[in-house]
Amino acid sequence: MPRRRAGHGFVDLLLGRPLTSAQAMQEKTGVLTGVALLGLDALSSAAYGPEAALTVLRPLGPAGVWLLLPITAAIVGLLMIVAGSYAQTIAAYPSGGGAYTVARQNLGRGAGLLAATALMLDYMLNVAVGISAGVGALVSALPSLRPHVLPLALAVLALLTLVNLRGVREAGAVFVVPTWFFIGSIAVVLGVGVSRLLTGHATPLQAPPPLVLPTASVSAWLVIRAFASGCTAMTGVEAISNAVPLFRDPSIRRARATLGIIVGVLVTMLLGIALLCRVYGVGATPPGSAGYQTVLSQLIAAVMGRGVFYYVAMAAILCVLALSANTSYAGFPLVCQVLARERYLPPGFAHRGRRLALSRGILTLSGLAALLLIACRGITDRLIPLFAMGALMAFTLSQAGMVVHWNRHRTQGWRWRRMLNGLGAVMTALTLAIVGVSKFAHGGWAAFVLVPAGIVLLSRVHAAYARTRRATELRRPLRLSPGPPPVAVVPVDRWSHASETALRFALELSDDVRAVHVCSGDTDEQQLDSQWQHFVQVPLREAGRTPPPLVHVASPYRALVWPLLDYLDALLAEAPGRTVAIVLPELLEARWYRAMLYGRRSELMRSALLLSGERRLVVVSVPWYLRTAGQTAPHSAWAAAEHGDPPGGW
Repeated sequence: MPRRRAGHGFVDLLLGRPLTSAQAMQEKTGVLTGVALLGLDALSSAAYGPEAALTVLRPLGPAGVWLLLPITAAIVGLLMIVAGSYAQTIAAYPSGGGAYTVARQNLGRGAGLLAATALMLDYMLNVAVGISAGVGALVSALPSLRPHVLPLALAVLALLTLVNLRGVREAGAVFVVPTWFFIGSIAVVLGVGVSRLLTGHATPLQAPPPLVLPTASVSAWLVIRAFASGCTAMTGVEAISNAVPLFRDPSIRRARATLGIIVGVLVTMLLGIALLCRVYGVGATPPGSAGYQTVLSQLIAAVMGRGVFYYVAMAAILCVLALSANTSYAGFPLVCQVLARERYLPPGFAHRGRRLALSRGILTLSGLAALLLIACRGITDRLIPLFAMGALMAFTLSQAGMVVHWNRHRTQGWRWRRMLNGLGAVMTALTLAIVGVSKFAHGGWAAFVLVPAGIVLLSRVHAAYARTRRATELRRPLRLSPGPPPVAVVPVDRWSHASETALRFALELSDDVRAVHVCSGDTDEQQLDSQWQHFVQVPLREAGRTPPPLVHVASPYRALVWPLLDYLDALLAEAPGRTVAIVLPELLEARWYRAMLYGRRSELMRSALLLSGERRLVVVSVPWYLRTAGQTAPHSAWAAAEHGDPPGGW
């Protein structure tokens, strides 16, 4: 029966019991769960996309509210093109990776790294924006919480991290109810609002804050800036193409159905919100101000009043906005996994944790998002200038890559597919240019620093792995000619079970064994000499073996490592061509809180020896286990042999 480490009960309670690799299929998702798991980013953008555009249009007063609908219609048109393009990507690249895989295979390594970095930036910002927008919705409903925006945002981030570390299936189950509750709440508001409009009773039940008097006139530049801010509603569409492997078979059909539902619901909500904002005169309020209210808060109050439904709907919006970051927790680790497999990130990013989740990617995303939230104090508007730029870069590269893909793979219908992807590439490139120019002076410049920095970092990691591979690659058969026997050195602090265990191993390893005691003033050297004579030399002579000498090394400054290294340097000089094996006795305690009592002397010594740079030094750790209550493991390999267990069972 496999052993369980100490403290596993608390970890199991927190993260769930470990899952085996054979249970991976149980962690796959279906369409309805996929909408919750991968669609929250896109769907929740209906809460802050229109508001971002209205914030830019605020100086126009009532005219800004009227402009929201045509601007939203333009965003919806672009969204439909992008969604159609990604439906083709899902079928062409079902292994996942999304924009990175498409760009790298069709446009080259540089374009692939650009797409990967842009995606990672987008996912990171989505976490910060989603959580800050959710907390903003909470503050709109409960203004007394306004001073606690940042702690609330960090608490939600910690909760999301914990849920995702528990695995895909549990994360999807947690998010299904809030997602469809949010969709249902907005559907009720839109349905009631439109029906009142059609019957001529579109009078606000709760009057929204009055629109400001116009302080600017309509200009092309202002409309472009509003369009750029409203494009935040497009984020999240790419997540499905990155996460196709998460779906149960047939994965392509399920992924496409999920994408269709997400886009259809999002388009309906965007157009409905823009229409009702015009009808009920709902505009944006200054973010961070004492009278701040989100656009959806005003709209729900205007259509339904501030009764029970208002608070229920606001709770649904809060949940979905805060949980919308989960789309990133599904996509970011998968992109990191693909990059790690190609050695652009450490291999740990490709390994699944105890619950088959990509734990390292999840924790990295949480750490980066926490830094963003702290830097921006949890205020959504401060994050918006950077938002959507990464997604638009990925959109453009993915669709341009698909144009090249269809040129190479001329399957049935390839011409209209190429035309769709080409139109999408042109439109998203144009939108990216608009967003980049309009947001550059308002903080968007940071994207032009972060993305190149990310590319440089990924390239450096890849280059480091390439150098290591070249340095370690071997193109010859195994050398069978025996070398000279090693010299075994056993550091001895005092005569103990651990020292005996290490010495017995050293005597099996070599006939040339040296015991070394560093005289740091902590032990009685004369007593140690007497014990060595009585307990080591006499038994070995009686057995016909040559006893190892006990060498005392002076340590004027009471150090342990440097005197030992000086001794080893002299020994290496005396024995050219021979390997010196340092056999370190280690006293081990299974329980971490007890292990703290014994320090980490052997670990520090081992690290110093390994980092000395001497290639003829080999460090061997020989453990001796302290027996604890209920422990059945032997003290050492020899104790196991004496009890009838195989010697290899440490």
